[in-house]
Amino acid sequence: MRQHTLTGHLLAWTLGALVLVWATFIAAGYYAGLHESDELTDGHLASVASLLLAYSDGEFAPGRQNVAPQGTLELKAHDYQQSMSVVVWDAAGRVLTRTGTAPLPMFGPSDGFATLRLGQPSTAWRVFSRWNDGHTRKVMVLLSVLERDDLAEDIAEQITEPGLWLLPVVAVVLGLAIRRGLRPLYQLSGEINALDIHRAQPITVQPSHEEFRATVLAINTLVERYHAALTRERALANEFAHELRTPLAAITLQARALRDSPEAAAREGILVQLERDALRAGEVLSHLLALARASRDELAVSAQALDLSELVRGVVGEFAQMAYQSGHELGLASPAPFPMQGHPVLLELALRNLVENALSHTSAGTCVQVQLDPRARWLQVCDNAQQTARQNTPAAAGDGVRALRLGLGHRVVEKIAAIHSARFEQVVPPPGFTTCYRVTFAASVSRAFR
Repeated sequence: MRQHTLTGHLLAWTLGALVLVWATFIAAGYYAGLHESDELTDGHLASVASLLLAYSDGEFAPGRQNVAPQGTLELKAHDYQQSMSVVVWDAAGRVLTRTGTAPLPMFGPSDGFATLRLGQPSTAWRVFSRWNDGHTRKVMVLLSVLERDDLAEDIAEQITEPGLWLLPVVAVVLGLAIRRGLRPLYQLSGEINALDIHRAQPITVQPSHEEFRATVLAINTLVERYHAALTRERALANEFAHELRTPLAAITLQARALRDSPEAAAREGILVQLERDALRAGEVLSHLLALARASRDELAVSAQALDLSELVRGVVGEFAQMAYQSGHELGLASPAPFPMQGHPVLLELALRNLVENALSHTSAGTCVQVQLDPRARWLQVCDNAQQTARQNTPAAAGDGVRALRLGLGHRVVEKIAAIHSARFEQVVPPPGFTTCYRVTFAASVSRAFR
């Protein structure tokens, strides 16, 4: 089923409103024209009747133009009735008869329309004169220009008055039509405002217009992703809280035992354990701060060009002393430069977690190797010993550094890999190794930061 578009919906309401207003004014103008035509016709009839009432026995009766018989209408009985004056001459220019208030014009042989200025003070009169067929009598009809202009203004006002209402009426009707046409947008806005960011509640209203489908889909996708990210962050925070609770409780117990123990030898052992538990709590806090910084980097820090092999070489060099002290063999296999776009601080943090986990979770004599493949675009850390679970208390005091393990390193690596649009997973180890964890980068990591 093909969905309607908001553009068509709004256009339909707008054009419908315009058609309604247009048809209303056309109808009003049409009926106004009919009415004014009737008025003009009635005015002409009244004017002719007024002239004929003053005409008798071949001439106009003097003094009758402004007086009506008893019980009859006034001679000026209609708004459109015009007060016309008439003068009749013979061929010699003698006035045979006349009526009306117009001053007597001069006799002339010409006929047709003209505008004359007559009287003292002079006023403008519109005249029409014509000879009869035998050219023995000339008739001139006169009308005051001022009266004609008053009539024209009255007709113009009747015609233009609807036009004065056009703009406000169109504005009101269009406003209502646009508001009605945008009702689906208002409904969608209400749904968006009602969203609870702390709950995975997508927009339930199915969009009835094509323009809203992409918006609703994007918002629902964003809600799902935000809820998933929030769930992951809460789970990670719970893990941190759980891991941090253990060393803090141990520190409390060790401090209490240190206070109650009278023996010096026992005090020394308690101090060592207390130091280890404090270091473990510090490591939890450092991981928490690292993840918080990674979240800010994901949103605000731009990627930069770097050589991953150089970064890995520096990290392996820093862990060389730790590997020597723990009896491990630490190596690096990088055949060529590994150019990429990324965050060096975060990548270094991820590599540190992988190397530290490998050194801490394996026994002495294990070979740990960091391998890179620029062509396949992956980095992996492998060892040749099965991963062993250790207790919180190491076998020897010198193993305190390697005992600081939380099981959180891989969670940090997963988050940093996701920031770089990479994939972190355990893979089949290469020959000579038993365990291998790999971070595989996309073909163009820089796209993830655009």
